[in-house]
Amino acid sequence: MNLRKKYRPHVEVDTDALSDILFIMVMFFLIVSTLANPNVIKVNNPKGKADTKAKQNIIVSIDKDNKIYLGQKEVPLYMLDSAITLEVNKARLQIDTPSVVVNADTISLTGSFFKVLASAKKAGAKVVANVKQ
Repeated sequence: MNLRKKYRPHVEVDTDALSDILFIMVMFFLIVSTLANPNVIKVNNPKGKADTKAKQNIIVSIDKDNKIYLGQKEVPLYMLDSAITLEVNKARLQIDTPSVVVNADTISLTGSFFKVLASAKKAGAKVVANVKQ
């Protein structure tokens, strides 16, 4: 009967290079994090005394039945470009860049919504989208 212990070599993990690699990584991330800071220069933003929201010159609404209204008047889809261009040109007499506010129901089709956005952009107006239920 053999009662001697079998010789097993001692297992070691070489960690000499690990500390060097970790040091280099820490230095790299410290340098990169200081370069990527967007708030390097602090600027005081001016504060307005009056309401700075865009004036709602032209309001286009799309209801759940996909009907398009310019103000209170229903506009067919094929006349949308000319109707928005006419309203933008009327509003341009008073304001340099009139804004078109689009109120769309969440059930309405997105194609109509994007058609209104494209028509307003083509007419040269700012577009504000408001989606509500």
